[in-house]
Amino acid sequence: MSDVTHAVAHLAEHVPGVPVMLLASMAALAATAGFRTRWTRRHGHAPPTDDTGSRPPSAPAAGSGAGAGAGSGAGAGIGNDTAATTASDGRADDGGEGVDSTLWRMRTTVRDTPGSLAALCAALAERRVDILSLQTHPLAEGTVDEFLLRAPGELTATELVEVVSAAGGADTWTERADAHDLVDAPTRVLALAARTAQDAAELPLALRQLLGRCTIRSLPAAAGGRPGGEVPPEGSLEDTVLRLRAPEGGVITVERPYLPFTPAEFARARALVELDARLGPRLPRGRDVLTLAEGSDITVRRADTRDVPAAKAMHERCSARTLGMRYHGPVGDADRYLNHLLSPRFGRTLAAQTASGRIVGLGHLLWDGDETEVALLVEDAWQHRGIGGELLGRLVAMAAETDCASVYAVTQASNTGMVAAMRGLGLPLDYQIEEGTLVITARLDSASRAAARLPQGQRIGRD
Repeated sequence: MSDVTHAVAHLAEHVPGVPVMLLASMAALAATAGFRTRWTRRHGHAPPTDDTGSRPPSAPAAGSGAGAGAGSGAGAGIGNDTAATTASDGRADDGGEGVDSTLWRMRTTVRDTPGSLAALCAALAERRVDILSLQTHPLAEGTVDEFLLRAPGELTATELVEVVSAAGGADTWTERADAHDLVDAPTRVLALAARTAQDAAELPLALRQLLGRCTIRSLPAAAGGRPGGEVPPEGSLEDTVLRLRAPEGGVITVERPYLPFTPAEFARARALVELDARLGPRLPRGRDVLTLAEGSDITVRRADTRDVPAAKAMHERCSARTLGMRYHGPVGDADRYLNHLLSPRFGRTLAAQTASGRIVGLGHLLWDGDETEVALLVEDAWQHRGIGGELLGRLVAMAAETDCASVYAVTQASNTGMVAAMRGLGLPLDYQIEEGTLVITARLDSASRAAARLPQGQRIGRD
């Protein structure tokens, strides 16, 4: 919890006007996540060291006692049906020396009757599956149990589902997990709340990390500030779709077709959005000063809707060709895009401004469902000085920090400046051309990022 404690202290110190009540809200949010989660780190609740390798019963460890694994496994340390875990030894892919194991996230529904969960845990223990964490979500028709499991490497997802189904589980869903899932829920939620409190643009990302793989869309408010859809003030939950009132009056829709949301997940998401609404508009204060080749200084900083007037003024100084290259449509409509582009609900924006405060370049990182788009606009008089490349490098570095798998840019085949900027990233690129429209996609896997020429130590958007 030390990292989260530091983040909350940092928030109180550096974000002006944060009342104590909001810090209390963050604590309440974490309590919501942890109400039915209990993590134990005591050795007494862990399986014996010679039984953590998820070995089949027919292959005991050399030199182990005859009954070494008899009382361990999934059932060890479980005292009731609301929350239980066994300790993890911290190895995500190797449960024991020389023995392969796999981390799984699993969710299943069991009857809300005494012994149902115990039967399921016993069945998992028979297959040498360790329960690393367990959350329960009581529903009217039963209880949804969410597990983090460490299973023998040879146990497939299909076999795991068969084991659970035979033990009374229904509507079972599985997904491979990794070491990041070993962080307990209260710590993770507090960290997400702290990030959201510092930067309004973090809300969509925080919701995605809170709820897992999902698609998040924001619908702007209708004319007069009314919500853009029929959503009650408390939000709505409909199976695999939840809708929440956005702080600025629009609607945030979260969809997860493969897995229904639980009331507990809905409550967590709503608490995070309410925290964001109470804090109001905010941006991190970080900025970089760049010296261009001819000696001019340019400041790169985060921007939001408060910069719309300055962005419109830049539009007026741009040629019709430059605006057409950027917006792919009638240049007279360019101004109407700015409120959307500069809203933190839809992504992050970087502005390049002169010493006099005039904006001469904008770079956008836009959350597009499950994908991420990058876009650039540099005023004509400031083109070919490296500003676009500097903005793009920082935007892609931000995308990499949020674990985006790729970013794409939509431009025209004749836009040599944008093509050169994408090539300058040093990332693997994919090109698709259709009727003069060029889509360039850059992959952001770990190996590609290691070899790329992305900005290092220049974290615009972090204090």
